[in-house]
Amino acid sequence: MSVGEESRAHGLSAERVRQLALEQGFAEAGLVALPHAGEARDAARYEQWVRAGHAGTMHYLARAGEDGHLVRARMRNPFPWARSAIACFAVYHSAQPRSTEPSAEGAGWIARYAWSSRADAAGVRRPSDYHKVLLKRMRKLEERLHGELGDFESRSYVDTGPVVERSLATAAGLGWTGKNTCLIHPRLGSYGFLAVLLTSLEAEAVPAPLTVPDRCGSCRRCLDACPTGALFAPYQMDATRCISYLTIEHKGPIAEELMEGMGRQVFGCDICQDVCPWNRKAPVSADAELEARAELVNPALEWLARMDEAEFERTFNGSPVRRAGFMGLRRNVAAAMGNSGAKRFAPLLQEWADAADDGLRTASKWALEKLAPSAGPAEKS
Repeated sequence: MSVGEESRAHGLSAERVRQLALEQGFAEAGLVALPHAGEARDAARYEQWVRAGHAGTMHYLARAGEDGHLVRARMRNPFPWARSAIACFAVYHSAQPRSTEPSAEGAGWIARYAWSSRADAAGVRRPSDYHKVLLKRMRKLEERLHGELGDFESRSYVDTGPVVERSLATAAGLGWTGKNTCLIHPRLGSYGFLAVLLTSLEAEAVPAPLTVPDRCGSCRRCLDACPTGALFAPYQMDATRCISYLTIEHKGPIAEELMEGMGRQVFGCDICQDVCPWNRKAPVSADAELEARAELVNPALEWLARMDEAEFERTFNGSPVRRAGFMGLRRNVAAAMGNSGAKRFAPLLQEWADAADDGLRTASKWALEKLAPSAGPAEKS
């Protein structure tokens, strides 16, 4: 009996799925039958989270179907044909410093996941967007499965579809949801991208649940370290206070108390992962398509601030950073300048204080007020 015939007879094989996913460059993969055992629980939590307003302006997360149920809450809502899900994990950890480590005065912080790059045919390193990199791998995985098993319905997603990847990855045995709401793999840590392939194939029966036990224990480092209070309780996060949301998804002015908590973060935030004990020994990625760009590690605020729109496009075209937008990044840089305490940023902030963009103008005026009081003998320049 061939591999395809055997899979057809006994259900999609978790072992075969993992083998094919690793061949495509993923660090780990798992398979789960749908609906999975925790779906009702996860759906209730998701709906409660959205109804409480924690999704902020990310209205796509609150999209409801004709029956009034949130589309993303259960797989059967958008994909009534789906019988199994393949969850894949790609590591983006690198050997560079963490955001919580000492840095040069006036350095900003771009989230680790957004440093990714790859070498082109000429050997020149170019920005790489993990969405495109991983979706390409998922499509190849999809092709391999179709080649072995014939015709079946399938969809691949990397943060772009109506699926809650973390919930499926947890159900597929790739880790547990930590108190910082990130998926934590017991060996790989939480510095990872998730990709999902939904299929109409039945998954092979498994003798026991695939879930990995919660190993956060009494630790609350992530909650204590969150500077804006976004992690308001274990396993609960208010996106409207999260620095990643504020610097990427949120448009317009940012509340003063939240800008204060943003520190030097100009795109995304790694704090709750950088303090997590499970990431102390997380392996460094050897993924050639997701290598870190050295210039984005602790970038100088001056460099980011002096970019015109054309340079912004050249620097970040093909990079996740582009999602913040030119004015959005400037707004974030202005807030970071205010938090830096360095008065040398005042002339530029004064220039931006008259900007037409409301978000940049508000952040610049706030930053100038932060820098205005005399710092005395220890004044920064």
